[in-house]
Amino acid sequence: MKYQYTYRNTAAELWQLSMYYTYGSLVGLCNIIFTVAIIVMGVSRWPELSNLMRGLVLLCGLLFTVIQPIAVYRKAQKQAAGITADTRVGFDDAGLHVMTGDKDAVLAWSKVKKISKKPTMIVIFSDTTHGFVLSNRVLGSDRAAFYSYIASKVKR
Repeated sequence: MKYQYTYRNTAAELWQLSMYYTYGSLVGLCNIIFTVAIIVMGVSRWPELSNLMRGLVLLCGLLFTVIQPIAVYRKAQKQAAGITADTRVGFDDAGLHVMTGDKDAVLAWSKVKKISKKPTMIVIFSDTTHGFVLSNRVLGSDRAAFYSYIASKVKR
């Protein structure tokens, strides 16, 4: 194997992945626009708002900045708790060799749909919704060399 890692994704890593994809999409843009609009409206109209409206403005301001991230983290905790075995994944010229518990599989490089490089992780997609999340914690000092290697194998 050219590269081999054994890991189990944590709730924080799954949360980061969800937040990257939420706020990197049109939904995230709408969330940001809504939050900024609520803050601007709340600040500019605060003196003339009733107590009920002030409470609603505060709630709406917290919706995408505090409430949603907490809800996403709780979901990530449940997902992480469902991961019962370490994943061992190896990378060589033939593709990805994946072993989880007593199951193993080989995924040829031609079957890899996409590679996504995020600030704290690299995600290798086997289809449009499934993939392997390799965080900086797992990759360590190999991150740059590893990314260059897999990028050379997945030519799109």
